[in-house]
Amino acid sequence: MDKRNPDTQTHILSTGRRLTALNGYAGVGLSELLKEAGVPKGSFYHYFQSKEAYGCALLKDFANDYEEKLSNTLNHPGKDGRSRLLAYFAQWRKQQTGDIPEERCLVVKLSAEVAELSPDMSEILEHSVKFIVDRLADTLREGVADGSIGAHKDSAELAGTLYHLWLGASLVAGLSRKNTALTSALRVTKVLIPVV
Repeated sequence: MDKRNPDTQTHILSTGRRLTALNGYAGVGLSELLKEAGVPKGSFYHYFQSKEAYGCALLKDFANDYEEKLSNTLNHPGKDGRSRLLAYFAQWRKQQTGDIPEERCLVVKLSAEVAELSPDMSEILEHSVKFIVDRLADTLREGVADGSIGAHKDSAELAGTLYHLWLGASLVAGLSRKNTALTSALRVTKVLIPVV
């Protein structure tokens, strides 16, 4: 009989998400995580086979949560495609510079770190990025259809360009601890999304 408590697993993941947003994946030791979560070491291995398995679960949990929030923003009824895209990027700017570390994007925080550390974690991040870029491309197409976005050559390419712009701006903002790069990214985004 499996006696795992989903509340305990969720608590470990949410604690780990906050710590990882602050210190990175490698910067969070297992002892620190368990102490902060108030969970004994043996219990950790009841839920996760290894720290890498925990890292994969952490990223999957983040990706599921992020995809739901993304869908809520980009599917907002009553707003045209351009407004939905700009709301998404304005929210990105707010979360990356806000006071709640666990709301920051773990893709931004962990992309470079896990690329060489874990192929499984890299694959989860890559899948999440693809989902985001695909959803942005869909919204660009929807904006063209509703007349809020001008015609452009390739929605998938523009979506990728916008995502990469914001990923880079988020990294610079993290280094400088200022939101100047994100403010600039929002300004450039408004120019890159063609108007009718």
